[in-house]
Amino acid sequence: MGEEVEVVDVPDANRYEARIGGEPAGFAQYVRSPTVVAFLHTEVDPAYEGRGVGSALARAGLDAERAAGHQVVPVCPFVAGWIRKHPEYQALVYDEESAVSD
Repeated sequence: MGEEVEVVDVPDANRYEARIGGEPAGFAQYVRSPTVVAFLHTEVDPAYEGRGVGSALARAGLDAERAAGHQVVPVCPFVAGWIRKHPEYQALVYDEESAVSD
């Protein structure tokens, strides 16, 4: 089908970036606190639409945040929808009611 989508975290830009063949293909913007990450916006370059870039961004970002022990707030409609379609990621979603308060 083509080249593989590579996703890297770029903390200085507050986003995960997707690249295909070294070229930028899309990004998922976030805001990170010590324990929670809010995914704000996902964008795929029109030239790369239909090649799984958005899904690769969602999966890689969520996998990285799970590995770091973070919860997520899917503000971005794409990431929220992706989580609904992949229930194995539902446990990552921040639940205000179960959060510990001081």
